[in-house]
Amino acid sequence: MMASAIYVFNDIIDVNADRQHPVKCNRPIASGKVSVRVAIILAISLVVIALGMGMIIGLWALTFLVLYMVINIGYSLRWKHIPVIDVFLISSGFMLRILIGTVGLGIHATSWILLCGLMLTLFLGFAKRCAELLALENSNDVNPASIRRVLDDYSPEMIEQFTAISAACTIICYSLYTVSPETVARHHTANLIYTVPLVVYGIFRYLFLLHRGAGGNDTAHDLLRDPHLLITGLLWLMVTIGVIVWPV
Repeated sequence: MMASAIYVFNDIIDVNADRQHPVKCNRPIASGKVSVRVAIILAISLVVIALGMGMIIGLWALTFLVLYMVINIGYSLRWKHIPVIDVFLISSGFMLRILIGTVGLGIHATSWILLCGLMLTLFLGFAKRCAELLALENSNDVNPASIRRVLDDYSPEMIEQFTAISAACTIICYSLYTVSPETVARHHTANLIYTVPLVVYGIFRYLFLLHRGAGGNDTAHDLLRDPHLLITGLLWLMVTIGVIVWPV
């Protein structure tokens, strides 16, 4: 609910820029299907309910929720225009979602889930910036600053390096996780390493789609619409469950 409130708030702030975007112009507020007044009421209602649920869960959950709200409001108002920091703030939001989820379920958040989550979200964040730059390069009529001001401070070469480094770090972190003594002891098997090729292929496939202009803007859409990513994800899930359920 808090994440949804932030999305509504961000769409209110970006309504004028969204109206100039070829895809975002179809969003409810930008297209005029939902008024700004109704959107504000919805956002406030979601925040109140989310904070109330956080209080019920516990102090840490409430603290993470408030921190998530503050960071994302700052992001929407100012910080999203600062290069590199914009993607790190997006990643921090996902880290806080993980922490809130683990606290709410009474699960200990290991360093591995935080480290792998950080690298993966940085990779997806920089990949999205790369996709936006590629889209703007293919459109001579659109000014980058009018769509997302921070794109004016990025260059294709810079984003390529950031994306490649974060992709490599994601693969390395996940690979180290599968062979760490902690993981082997927890799951009673060292065979999770056999899932690494699937993760590597998935990231490479995502990069392939990114540079073909067919992916990068919407991760969920890419995962569900691309047969290669969908099959790879299902295979990863099957192999992981099989390895854990039937350790050798």
